[in-house]
Amino acid sequence: MKTISTSSAPAAIGPYSQGIVSNGLLFTSGQIPLVPEDMSFVDGTIEEQTQRVLENLDAVLAAAGTNWNRVIKASVFMIDLADFGKMNVVYEQHLGDARPARSTVQVAALPRGAKVEIDLIAEV
Repeated sequence: MKTISTSSAPAAIGPYSQGIVSNGLLFTSGQIPLVPEDMSFVDGTIEEQTQRVLENLDAVLAAAGTNWNRVIKASVFMIDLADFGKMNVVYEQHLGDARPARSTVQVAALPRGAKVEIDLIAEV
């Protein structure tokens, strides 16, 4: 088992790792729209928050030596599924040709008042 840590993604704000590699798979912790350089919160639209979350996941994937084309499963947590279409446009543009399996669920709340949180499982 190997812990993944990069300064290009937000530091963990609790007792967890940005990612763990085990048996050839990367399991990321959920990413919310925090800017890694200063840990500021992107308090913007669902599109702006989704873009930041995906950029944070880019950094964790890269630190583990993998990429979106090797992502097996994404889990998306949103506080308002009425924003699904807007989130999905940003998600699709960001992923290019990658098409991992995905679940999207509405939740009552997310850390720091985020509108979206995403975690991944990927091959390394």
